Amino acid sequence: MSSRTTFSALSLILLLPGLAAAQTPQAARRTPVVALVEKVAPAVVNISAESTVREADPFFGRFGLGTERQAQSLGSGFIVDRNGIVVTNAHVIEGASRITVTLLDGREIEADLLGSDRDADIAVLKVKASGLPAVPLGHSSDLMIGETVVAIGNPFGLSNTVTTGVLSAVGRTVPSERGERLFTDFLQTDASINPGNSGGPLVNIQGDVIGINSAIISGATGIGFAIPADRARRVVDDLLRFGELQPLWTGARLVSVDPELARRYGLPASVRRGALVLKVSPDSPAAAAGLREKDVIVSVAGHPVVAREDVMTALYTASAGAALDAEVRRDGQTVRVKLRAVHPPQGLGLQVLERSVGLAVEGARGVLAIRRVAGGSLAEQKGLRPGDVILGANGQQVDSVENLGREVLRGLDRGGLLLAVQRGRWVYNLDFPL
Repeated sequence: MSSRTTFSALSLILLLPGLAAAQTPQAARRTPVVALVEKVAPAVVNISAESTVREADPFFGRFGLGTERQAQSLGSGFIVDRNGIVVTNAHVIEGASRITVTLLDGREIEADLLGSDRDADIAVLKVKASGLPAVPLGHSSDLMIGETVVAIGNPFGLSNTVTTGVLSAVGRTVPSERGERLFTDFLQTDASINPGNSGGPLVNIQGDVIGINSAIISGATGIGFAIPADRARRVVDDLLRFGELQPLWTGARLVSVDPELARRYGLPASVRRGALVLKVSPDSPAAAAGLREKDVIVSVAGHPVVAREDVMTALYTASAGAALDAEVRRDGQTVRVKLRAVHPPQGLGLQVLERSVGLAVEGARGVLAIRRVAGGSLAEQKGLRPGDVILGANGQQVDSVENLGREVLRGLDRGGLLLAVQRGRWVYNLDFPL
């Protein structure tokens, strides 16, 4: 071997440790968290929602005088389709007159609202762009308590902030934004979720989106919540197809079992939790499944039922018409049934309003007037009478019988209906059980 060859080989040997030292630390730092952030972060967007807020004049407000100002709220979202479909929270864009989506590369694109559902707290937007980085919704049915999760979003307007933690719990009961509805399947994590994170993705260590960050407990630290991906998927599909979440119907009126109700209905000592079947409509999916009045649903889709909300959450997680295995306690025996929820028949909401509340209404030129009040009904007991005008239902303005019927079906899911009724100069808010 020549001296030149020997020197070259020796030089290479001496250089190799330095090269390895220059490369190895960064490779060692490329953890699974780094890899998933590189995969998901480009699809996470910042959402700016502008709205016009009218402030009444403190002295002349009663004459309609006041000022208007532009308000802006910030939130997060993520692209689920390369052609510009963005998912976020409904409360992030509620009341917005202009929505702007900012991508990771700095591009700002105006977005159109395709649909939203305030109860599910999910909205779907569309931006006019294609070939965008996207991360589809994953699955949340096989989650493990303690597994690593990562939240990506824009807390306090700080774009693409990454926080890590573990999945603390599943099946948490969390009220909707207005407190009108309870969800019993939220994911809980200790990954930091702060204002502005709403609408961003919660992902597992493989970079799969397992939830949509949605809520924090005010004043608490280390507790965040996310809508599970399995439930969000059906909502997103409905919003894309119809622009709204399609209501589902079983034909069974359910109430949560508590010790007082158990005593009143003479339920056995072994049944102190569950969903009691108060009524079964004829020719309904519940009737076809074999449910009977005074049955108590104690399990659905393999999960225990503590309250009626557990049943509703399971139904809204599955696709319309899907058969869910349910266990029912009846006369001390356990009966297994297959329960389905389907899209309600046309006009069902108004039928429920007349049958359960005792109101028949008619609409003309955007005004909903009560046409008839059934004798002995809940409406009569509340003092309603023909000629009263219905302004809103469940906190939403209604100006057609179709909108009213839709809100009645929402109330059917929650077990109650809130009506805003006007008589003369006065407006009354009245609550009716369904």
